[in-house]
Amino acid sequence: MATFTWTPSFPIADETEPRVAEARFGDGYAQRVPDGINSMAPSWDLTFKERTLTEIGDIVTFLRARNGAESFDWTPPGGAAGKFICRRWQRSRGNALYADLRATFEQVFEP
Repeated sequence: MATFTWTPSFPIADETEPRVAEARFGDGYAQRVPDGINSMAPSWDLTFKERTLTEIGDIVTFLRARNGAESFDWTPPGGAAGKFICRRWQRSRGNALYADLRATFEQVFEP
C-alpha cells in the first residue's frame, strides 16, 4: 500500500455528505436511514501552492500511478489516518519555476 507523504498548503477544506437511503410513499411520507455502516466519508479539497515543478511532478506521478481507483494511505492534518482515492486533480503554472496543484481526496473503506 502506497502512502501519500506531501503536506498540503493551508487553508484546507473537508466536506462530508452522508449517504442516505430513502423510501418515498404515495402520500408524501418518506423514510430515511444511513446507507451502510460507513455512510459518512469525507472528501478533502487540497492545494499545493508554489511548489517546484519537480515536487508537483512527483505528486502527479503518484496520483497517476493509482489511476483514480487504487487507494493510498494518507493522514489529514489534525485527523486520523485512512485510505483515500483521488479521482481528479488540476495543475497550474504561475511562472517557469513553480506550479500549483489542486486535488480532491475521497476517503474509502476497504479491508
